[in-house]
Amino acid sequence: MRRKQTGFWLFILPALFAFVLVVLVPAVKGFYYSFTDWNGIGKNAVFVGISNYGKLLSDSRFWNSFLFTFVFALCSVICINAVGFGLAVLVTNKIKGANLARTVFFMPNLIGGILLGFTWQFIFVSIFEAIGKNTGMTWLQGWLSDQKTGFIGMLIVLTWQLAGYMMIIYVAGLNNVSPDLIEAAQIDGATATQILFKIKIPMIMPSVTICTFLTLTNGFKMFDQNLSLTGGDPGKQSQLLALNIYDTFYGRSGPAWKGIGQAKAVVFFILVVAIALIQLKAT
Repeated sequence: MRRKQTGFWLFILPALFAFVLVVLVPAVKGFYYSFTDWNGIGKNAVFVGISNYGKLLSDSRFWNSFLFTFVFALCSVICINAVGFGLAVLVTNKIKGANLARTVFFMPNLIGGILLGFTWQFIFVSIFEAIGKNTGMTWLQGWLSDQKTGFIGMLIVLTWQLAGYMMIIYVAGLNNVSPDLIEAAQIDGATATQILFKIKIPMIMPSVTICTFLTLTNGFKMFDQNLSLTGGDPGKQSQLLALNIYDTFYGRSGPAWKGIGQAKAVVFFILVVAIALIQLKAT
């Protein structure tokens, strides 16, 4: 028994050390710095109490980003899970090339967010612009320079990136549904739609919970695609919360903004954890 415990700790220690060093320690220090006027470089940080949080509450950009992020996260959860589940149903049906289709649908998840964003920026700006000029479809022009179309663009990119990953989770759930249940329903005269909604979906609720959690948290903390696609333009109107925190910390001059940026990061962390826990409880 003691040998097993020793082996357990030997295996877990490297990952635990990395987690403490890279995640836990910076998180604790960041929480402390949110109560100071730290300039982001030196060790001298004067304690200023909750003044950074007071300034945060009066920052209109923060609240605009909060509302924009909330709507974006909600829409991304619906779109990604709908597409991911649809792909899972498609590839679990006995069709030719199902394994190849799974690989193709999953591949966008392997591409880094910044590279993905710049690739789609080229599509939205260059290709859409050319199509709009040649066909007279003016709504394709200036796709990323408008808040509404920029919102749709980021939603398309995140859905395209994550739908294949959710598909894999849904495929695992669908493959675990007992064939006996489906066969019994078919004998009773149930249609394919009835089997899907009355048997398969209730049986894969653990997969639904996992996918909803992953898409919700990814929607809230999306940063790299937002930075590379719109950069928050026009006029910071398409800034998600993660980019707003980055812009506050690095984009605004003066040490005071460093502390406010840290305060925003703390509020953001609490917000995402609270919403994620509520979602897990609800599903």
